[in-house]
Amino acid sequence: MSDREIEEPLEELEVLEELEEIEEIEELEAAAESGEFEESSTHESPLLSSTFLRDLARSYEKNPAPLAIMDRELDFIYQNPGFRLLARDYRYNSSSSFPAIFTRCFAADELRKITADLMDPATSYTWKATISHKTMDTPVKVTHLLVQPLWPVEEASRSPTAYSVLLDDVTAENRESLRGTFSSLLEASKLKDNDTGLHIERVNLYSALLTQRLYLDPRWPEVDVDFVEDIGFLAAMHDVGKIGTRDDVLNKAGPLSASEWDEMKEHTINGAYILSSYPNPMAKQIALSHHEWWNGSGYPYTLVGADIPLAARIVTIADVYDALRMKRSYKAAFTHEDSMTEIAEGKGIHFDAELVDVFLTIEAGFEEIFETNADR
Repeated sequence: MSDREIEEPLEELEVLEELEEIEEIEELEAAAESGEFEESSTHESPLLSSTFLRDLARSYEKNPAPLAIMDRELDFIYQNPGFRLLARDYRYNSSSSFPAIFTRCFAADELRKITADLMDPATSYTWKATISHKTMDTPVKVTHLLVQPLWPVEEASRSPTAYSVLLDDVTAENRESLRGTFSSLLEASKLKDNDTGLHIERVNLYSALLTQRLYLDPRWPEVDVDFVEDIGFLAAMHDVGKIGTRDDVLNKAGPLSASEWDEMKEHTINGAYILSSYPNPMAKQIALSHHEWWNGSGYPYTLVGADIPLAARIVTIADVYDALRMKRSYKAAFTHEDSMTEIAEGKGIHFDAELVDVFLTIEAGFEEIFETNADR
């Protein structure tokens, strides 16, 4: 299976999801024009008799961004199609109250602070934050949330009569910025270990392929759509800690001495330190634990069994398979069949037995990834 064949179904799924979302928003807009939407998207409130607020709600109706209007008690009196679609996709409850709908996103003390800030002239009755929306089967969406006061012109009040709510989707920008920074770091580490060819690219593809088979399997409840996507990028970071390993140790042609081997093993700890600022803990887990063995004989902390993070256990199989297949200065390349045998013999010793079982059902995909992305 080529990397293009792995990526294409995911790209097609993203396109289909985008088209479905557009269609759903259009359906909600059509309902609004027919008068159906207003009944289901607003709560009866004297505020909606305000010409200002009605005009504002009408202008929000065609805006694709999630927008809403709340009264001074933080109950929603209007939600536009984009807001209702976000609430539905991420399974927020149907309460009319802002704190009740977003209770999954904030701790109780944060919700109390939100309420206090929106009543406080010192904050200009304004509140903003960044929210991550997430469910098991829906990719994470990161939004900037801005709540601002509204003073309808026909009402005289020393405090806001209502509030506007805007959720600005910044998922793509965040991802591109973050990945750009760490991709540069990855390129720097590749300059240090210059004998690995396309190893890290293949490890990404192997890890994504294996993880796709775990999705929706009840044995691995932590594997959601974001886990699958993230490991396909973060697996490449497993050896980034080698940027701190001396060149004469890293590129030594013969066997390492005991002290040199101790230094080499420190790349796991160095990598975890380098990646500690990455917001997804998976990055640090992979860098730190991809040389831990199932039976506790690995390094750096001799973790045993399920104490080894799942992402690291997945990358361990991907990394070892590719290392076996590669010709290095100190070893000949293994065939695909011999590599399979090595991993099968390490089942329950070096590797998670259940993951090895899954690997053996898709081993042809591993072989095709290696052949299609062979070093040139």
